[in-house]
Amino acid sequence: MSDLTYSPVGGTLSGLRPPGFRHLSYRVFLGSGDDLYARASQAVLSFAMHRATGASVAASAPVATPGVRVTVGFGPLRAPCEVIWAEKSDQKAGFAYGTLPGHPASGEEAFLVTLEPHDRVWFTVTSYSRPARLLMRLGGPIPVVFQHAYARLLGRALRRLGTVNG
Repeated sequence: MSDLTYSPVGGTLSGLRPPGFRHLSYRVFLGSGDDLYARASQAVLSFAMHRATGASVAASAPVATPGVRVTVGFGPLRAPCEVIWAEKSDQKAGFAYGTLPGHPASGEEAFLVTLEPHDRVWFTVTSYSRPARLLMRLGGPIPVVFQHAYARLLGRALRRLGTVNG
């Protein structure tokens, strides 16, 4: 993980909110049930959630595990990342990736599905980032608005994928 463009690494897992970064926390209720949890978990860990937003995804493995390299793209924008942690249990599934050289931002973003009491399934996006390239710095509030909009878009995509029978 020596290519990561930020420090500290792992804050999305530990709950650390490092100073000097913009922080994002987005949480949405997906629905209820073990089947929904299983489908949503698979969609997150296989990058299907990202693809369902219309993003292009190139990953060095089909499932998010530490060390997997992932490049997410929208049009000409490319965001190279590396998975730094991943989890799959009966109640939590997800991963975080950290930014690599060439990413417009510098930081970490996590995507987590949880199965909570009363079989309630939630999706959470947590991140900390700061501009890494001139375009991001010159964009002012636009990159922040985009990041929040993308978190909501991921939630909607995951809700659609989770409700597909199958």
